[in-house]
Amino acid sequence: MGGGKETRSNGTGSMGRKIQKPKSVKSLEDLGRVRLSEHFFMRDMLYSEIANFYGVQNIPEDPCLAIMAGRKLCEELLEPLHTTFGHVSIRSAYRSVEVNTLGSENKHNCASTEKNRSRHIWDQKDAKGCIGATACIVVPWFIPRYEAGTPWQAMAWWVHDHLPYSEMVFYPKCAAFNLRWHETEKRCGIYSQTPPRGWLKKPNEQISVGNHASEYFGFPKLGHPNQFYPDR
Repeated sequence: MGGGKETRSNGTGSMGRKIQKPKSVKSLEDLGRVRLSEHFFMRDMLYSEIANFYGVQNIPEDPCLAIMAGRKLCEELLEPLHTTFGHVSIRSAYRSVEVNTLGSENKHNCASTEKNRSRHIWDQKDAKGCIGATACIVVPWFIPRYEAGTPWQAMAWWVHDHLPYSEMVFYPKCAAFNLRWHETEKRCGIYSQTPPRGWLKKPNEQISVGNHASEYFGFPKLGHPNQFYPDR
């Protein structure tokens, strides 16, 4: 991304014009400069190994919807993680329909396009007409602890107790995990691809919030109070 002024946008450009799908390098640069939250920009979310390998574009058809969903993901989930643990690395976030379809059909660890609407496909609503956004992230603070034997469940319970996630899916490498924001579905499920695979929290299973501290002993408290969590 070249230099230039960042863009703080709610999905509209100057003079209130709706942001269109980029059709030039300049307009794609402008989209990348959209600031989703204090530490995250839209450009952080567009990188894709699948897109690079197959030579396809990973650009939203509806940038306004993608920005809206991505901003919620960043402000309500990623920023509190950044404040608490430091740098958060984005492994995979936004996917276009074309990229996700390639990933699913070629068995590159992508769910079906229908399932990924309002997950990795930020610019499409799900079957209920709701918006959502998923990012696969790594928390570098956690890597040496995970390698030393701290189980992935520790991070899962910390997030469960502190943040309004929708879903989490954990993976073996670098303790990476999918973290989803959804406008109506909160704390719906926690799953692991790490052996033994399975559910830590089944979808819609009712598990209390705030009383799993023994599962993540030594973890920092949630970072400074903010508009979403003024009491913590």
